[in-house]
This record gives sequence, structure tokens and C-alpha cells, in this order.
Amino acid sequence: MELHIEPLTPALAEDYFDFFDDRAFTDGSPYYPCYCAGFNMTAREIQEKFFDRAESLGGGPVALNAAMRETAVGMVAKGLIRGYLAYDGALSIGWCNANDRSSYARVGEFDLDDIPGENDLPPEPGRIKSVVCFEIAPAYRGRGVAAALLDRVCRDAQAVGYDAVEGYPVARERYEPLDFTGPQHLYENAGFAPVERRGRMLVMRKTL
Repeated sequence: MELHIEPLTPALAEDYFDFFDDRAFTDGSPYYPCYCAGFNMTAREIQEKFFDRAESLGGGPVALNAAMRETAVGMVAKGLIRGYLAYDGALSIGWCNANDRSSYARVGEFDLDDIPGENDLPPEPGRIKSVVCFEIAPAYRGRGVAAALLDRVCRDAQAVGYDAVEGYPVARERYEPLDFTGPQHLYENAGFAPVERRGRMLVMRKTL
């Protein structure tokens, strides 16, 4: 594997959608279709841009996929979805959604069938970079891609003056390979420590 990592820019939109369309969910993941837009959207925006738009396109799973992709295309073009793409050579094989905490409507695990409202997190203790999602192509899981993505997030955040990086894993009794918020041990191995628990969600933070 010739692993390298690039921050998502509008110029890399083709690689982003190639990953989500052709590799991210090829194992039948229950999170398909997803283009990682929901964290930045209010519940009303999700209803209007995903579900209402899908109905206007004829309804059903194909229309929902089209509505979600259409929304994400616009958000990537405007720089609203930010994070990092992992590559094996020229092939995009992984994704980490990471941005300023203030840019997110919600963090932690959520389901489009039961959309939570906006997060009521405590005031930020300084400038915080949040990590809200990982998706790795099935053939590349267990090969250190997520750890490399998280390391890059932390290094870049420190370089531009962030005070800390946060992650929001689910506290689970057993390992879940499709845990899109990232498993707790991933953050622990990177030097994060839990600072709060909200239901099943842990707020884990690494001071930079």
C-alpha cells in the first residue's frame, strides 16, 4: 500500500465521490448511501434536502441516494464538508470528516431514521478541531489507515493553532467494525482521554 493523505478541497471532489460511490460501502454497509453531509446540517435541512428532495425526485432508495449526493456535491464545492482523503497511490480508499467544532450541527453517532437535534455541547475550552466520522474501504480496514488519518488531523490542527482535537466514539462493550465515529481504542492509542460521557457517546480530547 502506497498510503498518502490529502485534505479535501473542491479540486478533489471527483476522488471524494469516487470513494463514496465505488468503494466505501461495497461490503453492504448499513450506512449506504452516505456522503458524510449530515453532521453539518440542521434537522430541518436534512428533512428538506434529503427526504423532501427525494420525494420530488420520485421517492424510494434511488431518489434518496440522488438527493444526498446532490446535497453533498454542493457542500464540497463550497468547502462546507472538510476532512481528509486517504489514498493508495492514486486511488481514494479512506475518509475522515474533521473540521472546526463550531461548524457541526451534531457530533457522535446518529441515524437518519431518528435524527437528533443540534448538540448542546459545553462551551469550547479554546479552539477545538472535531473528528466526527471515519470510513475506510473494506479491503483496507485493519491496516492502520484510520490511525494515519487521525494522526494527520492532529498534526495539522496543531500547526494552525488549535488548542485540542476531540473525537466522539460510542462506549461499547464489544468491538464494532463499522463504528463510523471511530472506536474508543483508536483515540486512546493516539493520546486522547475521555473528558465527558453523554449517554453512549464519549467526548475524548487530546490537548495539543
